[in-house]
Amino acid sequence: MNKIKYFLIALPAFTLMYIIISYSGKHIEQPEQQSCTKYCPEILQGKETALQAGEQCEKEKLKLFDIQIPNPINCSKIKLELNFITSSLSEEEANYPLAYIITIHKEFEMFVKLLRAIYRPENVYCIHIDQKSSKDYQRKVKSLSDCFNNIFLASKMEYVVYGGFSRLQADINCMKDLVNTTVAWKAVINLCGQDFPIKTNKEIISYIKHKWRGKNITPGIQQPWYMKYRTEYSYEEKIKDGEAKIYQLNQTKDAPPMGLTIYFGTAYYVLTRQFVKFVLEDKRSITLLEWSRDTYSPDEHYWVTLNRLKDAPNTIPNVTWDGDIRAVVWAPPAGPTLDGCNGHYANNICVYGPRDLKWIIQQPDMFANKFEQTTNPLTVACMEQWHRERVLSQTSEIIQSHWHLKN
Repeated sequence: MNKIKYFLIALPAFTLMYIIISYSGKHIEQPEQQSCTKYCPEILQGKETALQAGEQCEKEKLKLFDIQIPNPINCSKIKLELNFITSSLSEEEANYPLAYIITIHKEFEMFVKLLRAIYRPENVYCIHIDQKSSKDYQRKVKSLSDCFNNIFLASKMEYVVYGGFSRLQADINCMKDLVNTTVAWKAVINLCGQDFPIKTNKEIISYIKHKWRGKNITPGIQQPWYMKYRTEYSYEEKIKDGEAKIYQLNQTKDAPPMGLTIYFGTAYYVLTRQFVKFVLEDKRSITLLEWSRDTYSPDEHYWVTLNRLKDAPNTIPNVTWDGDIRAVVWAPPAGPTLDGCNGHYANNICVYGPRDLKWIIQQPDMFANKFEQTTNPLTVACMEQWHRERVLSQTSEIIQSHWHLKN
């Protein structure tokens, strides 16, 4: 009877000890969360049996990539368990540091996967968090960024409205911060939280240096007639029914300032450090920025217009849609359809599914958009596994064990 009594008394202590031991040995990413990635090699080849098996596995087993950021944070453990590459992988990369502007607002796990894919200790990263993001999301991003001396949050954050000036202003804010860093970065690339690289860091540098000879990359053309509504009328960002949107006003705008010809192109770019300083200091760029405040989606005309100026640094005035910056599948004019998109559409852009991967990895672009961790975790897992293997295969440096992603 006494033995039973002592056992009952000791049971809570044993239970607590088991929980502590179990928790202390727990990894941030559990092995079973990635069990479905065994199908990835054949999924990337487009094999139907693997696609079906992977999709079924995803439904039954693949859990979300759940990252808990403790407070206080153990930075050394975080870097190891999140598989960050912590050394330069080649002399060429070490001598050609890049700057990144990453604007994010949701899916912390997707942000981590993007960040660890592009992270190198010689680069520098400015993170802009949308002001409407939750406090917990902002806390986790800040806690992670504080573990790295080359990752920082933008000194000024915007409440970003889709299609509004605030999106352009977010990039400008980061550029002002980046030009004041001690990192001698050569070019800046802007990303959003739903991008993922196709090229490796080494390939991106080679592409900029050799394919583009170190020039700015801003694909686009002179503004076509069907896009003139964006700059001929004034627009205003408003919060209506709890949602921020941009609305056209019954007011026409003045002609573009200083005789500038407006171009239309992608909001994504690769810009040299010299050109960024020009953007922040030249009277034409400052005047154009002010004029663009009440236009629609100004980030799709601002960069491409300035990069057509013949006397601006590192420009290619006669370039058109060349650039291969982003692989994007747009919905056809009639509206979203599954033709050409095997995931689902959001804002008329394909959110990729596993059946899109074979096409993606064949593209010449530096990055692809869009990916979602919450809706298509297997797609993201296969993409990053493929990318990390290519990164490690291109280095002659000693590969550390934690650089390999867990399968």
